[in-house]
Amino acid sequence: MEDNLQSAYQEEEDRLDKTLVEIDAVLEKLRNTPVYTGHEYTEQALEAIREQKRRDLTKLRQEPYFGRLDFQGTDENERRALYIGKIGADREQVSDRPLVIDWRAPVASLFYSFTGGTEPASYEAPDGLVEGLVYLKRNVVIRKQILERVADTFNRESDGPAVSDEFLVYRLGENKDNRLRDIVSTIQEEQDRIIRAAKNTALIIQGVAGSGKTTVALHRLAFLLYQYKDQVSAEKMIIFAPNRMFLDYISDVLPELGVGNIAQNTFPDWAAEVLGLELTQQDATQTLNRWFETSGSMPEITEETPGRFKGSTALMGLIEDSIKLLEADTVPEGDFIPWEGAVLRRSMILRWHNEEYAPYPPAKRKERVMARIHRWIEMELKKSPSAAAMKERKKKGAQREKAYSAKWSKYDPLTIYKQIFRAAKTPESWPTEPPEIIPAGVLKGTAKELKKGIIREEDLPPLLYIHYLLNGNEGISRFDHVVIDEAQDFSPFQIAILDLYVRGHSFTILGDLSQGIHAYKGVHGWEEMQKLFDPEHTAYHALTRSYRSTMEIIEFANGILSAGVNSPLLAVPVFRSGNPVRLISYGGAGHPETGGSGADRPEGGNSLTENEYLASRVQDLRAALAALSGREYRTVAVLTRSLREATELHAALTEHFTDIHLIDGSMTAYQGGLSILPVYLSKGLEFDAVILADADRGHYGDAAWDAKLMYVGCTRALHELWLLHDGELPAYVQASEGEVLIGWPTETSPQK
Repeated sequence: MEDNLQSAYQEEEDRLDKTLVEIDAVLEKLRNTPVYTGHEYTEQALEAIREQKRRDLTKLRQEPYFGRLDFQGTDENERRALYIGKIGADREQVSDRPLVIDWRAPVASLFYSFTGGTEPASYEAPDGLVEGLVYLKRNVVIRKQILERVADTFNRESDGPAVSDEFLVYRLGENKDNRLRDIVSTIQEEQDRIIRAAKNTALIIQGVAGSGKTTVALHRLAFLLYQYKDQVSAEKMIIFAPNRMFLDYISDVLPELGVGNIAQNTFPDWAAEVLGLELTQQDATQTLNRWFETSGSMPEITEETPGRFKGSTALMGLIEDSIKLLEADTVPEGDFIPWEGAVLRRSMILRWHNEEYAPYPPAKRKERVMARIHRWIEMELKKSPSAAAMKERKKKGAQREKAYSAKWSKYDPLTIYKQIFRAAKTPESWPTEPPEIIPAGVLKGTAKELKKGIIREEDLPPLLYIHYLLNGNEGISRFDHVVIDEAQDFSPFQIAILDLYVRGHSFTILGDLSQGIHAYKGVHGWEEMQKLFDPEHTAYHALTRSYRSTMEIIEFANGILSAGVNSPLLAVPVFRSGNPVRLISYGGAGHPETGGSGADRPEGGNSLTENEYLASRVQDLRAALAALSGREYRTVAVLTRSLREATELHAALTEHFTDIHLIDGSMTAYQGGLSILPVYLSKGLEFDAVILADADRGHYGDAAWDAKLMYVGCTRALHELWLLHDGELPAYVQASEGEVLIGWPTETSPQK
C-alpha cells in the first residue's frame, strides 16, 4: 500500500514538473508578444484575449490543478487522464486533451458527481450524453508549485478500500483566517447539482449550518458565467448579504475563481440608492435593540408585527389601488391657458395622457405630457404679433406652466407612502378612512415614525414598489442573476420586488430556517417564497450535510434544535472528530489560574455575592480566551447575548488582550484573530474556536427563538466550543455523557 502511495506521488510530481514547463513556455511567448496599443478594433480584441491569458497562466502556475480523473468514453479507444483546475488551459501544441480542464466544464462534472462503483458514469455534454468508465479519481494539493498531498478517492484497479472522505476531512481540518475560501477542490455531489442547475430558475436552498450554502452560491455564479457566457455578464449579477462585514468576509472567493465585477450589496443600501434616500445606522440599531437588547422575553411575533405585515405581499394590492386612484385624478381640472387668447383644452391633454402615452408608467407619462404642453407653448409663441409680446408671453407662459405642473399629483414614493399610512394629507379622491387591511398598531406606529422622518428597513420594499409602479425599471439595469444569502431573514415582499428587476426569475435564494433569529421580519417557512413563482420557475434543494464543525459540536447543536425548536432540519456531520464541547460554570469551575476541579461543582445555584460573581465571570472568560488563543487557532470569538455585554466585556479584556476586536455591526471588515461580538451579529461567520458567554437561562429563555439564537452561536465553531454559564442551563442544553465534559480541560484532555 505504501509503495502504491509513493508511486502515485512520484507520478504526480513528474506530471506537475511537465505542466509547469508547458505553462512557462506559453507564458513566456505571451510576455514576449508586444502589447498592442493602437485603435484597430480586431487587434484590441486579440490583445484583450492575450492579456487575460497572461493573467490566467500567471495564477495557474502557482496551483495548476487540484484533481485528476481517468475516464474512457464508450466510443474512445483509450482512457484519458483529465487534470482539473480552477482555470482551464490549452497545451502549447494543439491537442484533444487540454493541459488543464476548467472545473466548470461539462466533463469536469464527473469529478464531483462520481462517488465510486463499477457501473458506467455519464455527463451531459453540448452534443448530448457521454457515457464511459471512470478508472481513477485523485485529489492533489499543490501550493506554490509544490506537490503537498496525493489522495486517491477511487481506483478501479486497486484492491484497497475507497477513502472518499479522507481528503475532505483533511481540508476541513485546516484552520480559518479572516476570509471565506473557495471549495472548488472539495465540492460534493449534492453541492454540484445546485451549482450546475439551470439559469432561469428561482432556486431555493435550505442548508443546515456549515453546509457550504454561501460558497455554493458563489461557485454557482462562476458556473453561470462560464456556461451562459453569451447570455449573462458579471456586471449584471448581484449578491445580497446581511451586512457589509459579511460582504468583506466573502470577498476573496470570486476573485479566486477568476470572477470579478459582480456587485455585492445589502438590500437596504441598494434600496436606498434606488430611492435616493439616506438611511442611518441609528435606525438599524434601534430595530436590533428592540429585538435583541431588551431583558426578559422576546416581544411576541404575529402577522401584525410591523416587519411581518410590511414584508407580506398583502400590502402590494393596497399600493396598486392607491396609485390607480392617484393617477385617475392626476390631470388638473380646467383648460390650460398660458396667456390670454391661448387655450389648450383639457380634453386634448386627457387624450395625450390616457391614450397616446398610456403605455408609460405614471411618472414618465406626466413627464411626456408636460413636454408636449411645453412644445405647444413654443408653437403658440411663434404666433406672437411682436418681439415684445413674445417676450411677455414667454415669461407669463413659463410661470403658468410651472404652476400647472404643480397641480398634478405628486409622484414621489415617500409622499405616497406617507399618504397611505396617513402621515400626510391624502388626495381628495382617496377614502377618508384609513385602509382596513393595515393593522391599527402598524398604522399608528408607522405614521408616528414617518412624521419624524424615520424610515425602517421594513419600509423599503413598499417604497420600492411605489417607485417601480411610478417609474418602471427606468434608470435601473435589470439583473441577469441575483444571489440572496441568509434569505430566511428576507421577506416575501423583498423577493417580489427583486423579481421585477431580474430576468427570467433567475435567483439563488439560500438560508436556514433553524437560524431564523430575525423572525420579526423574515419568513417562517420556504413556502412563503415558493408561492411567489410558478411551479415551473422554482426548485427546492436541501443541504443537510455539515462540513464546518466537528461531530461533537454538530451533535451538541442538533440537541439544542431537537429539544428547543422541535426542528426536523438537523445536520448530518462529516466524520471529523475533535475535542468535546465544554460546559463550564462561573465562580468555581476551576480554571488553570485558580485551580479547582470544575466538574465537582453542582449545576444549580451560586453561593457567591453579585460582585464576586461578576468578577469571577470576567476572570473565567479571560482564562477561557487565554486557553484557546494559546493554541494554534487563527480565529477565536467570544459571543455574548447582547451588544451591551460585548462592549463591557471588551473593555474588561482589552488590558489583557491588546489585539482583541469588538464587532458591533458598524464595521465593514472582519479582521480575524480574537473577537468579541453579540451572537446575533455572528451569523454567517466561522471561527476556529468559540466561547459562548452566559449560556444560561438568565440570558437564553426556553422559547424556540432563544434556542435558535444559541444554535447560531454554537454552529460558528469549527474545532472547539466552550459554553460558560451561571449554573442554570436552559432545558434544551442537554449534556450527554461521553460527548460533553463539565469543567475545564486538563493536561490529559485531547487536543486538536
